[in-house]
Amino acid sequence: MPEHREPERLAPRSLADYLEVMSKAVFQTGISWRVVETKWPGIRDAFRGFDPEEVASFGPSEIDILAGDTRVIRNRRKLEAIVGNARRMLELDQGHTSFRHYLRSHGSFEATLKDLRGEFKFLGDTGGYFFLYVVGEEVPSYEEWCGRRGR
Repeated sequence: MPEHREPERLAPRSLADYLEVMSKAVFQTGISWRVVETKWPGIRDAFRGFDPEEVASFGPSEIDILAGDTRVIRNRRKLEAIVGNARRMLELDQGHTSFRHYLRSHGSFEATLKDLRGEFKFLGDTGGYFFLYVVGEEVPSYEEWCGRRGR
């Protein structure tokens, strides 16, 4: 049976913290968390500390460079998704006075999760739960959440 470990929670200090956690959830989709953890320092470096303005400015040439960079998980669709997610995060941050206000504007965990899935690429139910949990938002216990989904 695989080892289960609870991810560390953090109190985001900047939009970069939110983008980093969301990007980790994107990379973990369909890939062992151990692989992602092992590569994470190189991924963080390649994405310039997840500064959302810098990541949002990446164009096709930067994506080409990332797709050839052995420090990162070279899934082009995920790389493009992270750039698009940075752009959308900046828009939501500006439209709601802060990204935290955006997250708390939905009234419930389920509504927030549903909206996240619609707004951000490669962020499904599990990735959305992981993201909300790690950034310190209110979520049901993992066991309760899985039970609601028949897992």
